[in-house]
Amino acid sequence: MPRTLKVLSLAALCFALIAVLAFAAENGIRPALKQVETKKVCMVNNQVFEKDQIPVQVEGKTYYGCCEMCKERLAKDVEARTAVDPVTGKKVDKATAVIAAMEDGKVLYFESQETLAQYQKK
Repeated sequence: MPRTLKVLSLAALCFALIAVLAFAAENGIRPALKQVETKKVCMVNNQVFEKDQIPVQVEGKTYYGCCEMCKERLAKDVEARTAVDPVTGKKVDKATAVIAAMEDGKVLYFESQETLAQYQKK
C-alpha cells in the first residue's frame, strides 16, 4: 500500500474515532466501567494496577498506595483517603468505597453498588 494511502487511511480512522467519541459525549454515553479489587488500586494516583498495592493501615481501615511516597501521603493526608461519588456527590472513604476502573485504568469511587449501577445506566 502506498504511503499516502496509509496516511489517508489512518487519518480517516482517527476522524471516525473522534466522531464516535463526540457522539458519545453529546448523548451522555459513558465509557464502561469494571469493578476492581481495592488492593489493586493506588488510592493516591487513582489508578488500577495488575499487582497488589502496598497496604496502609489508618484508624483501623486499609488503604493502598503504589510506592513509599503514596504510603506516606495516605497515612498523613485525610483528603488522599477520600473521594466524591460521581452520582450522589457525597464524600466517600476510599477504604470502603466500591471502586470501578475505566478502560485507561483510572478509577472512580462509589458509595455503593447501587450508585455504580446508576452511573453505568446514564
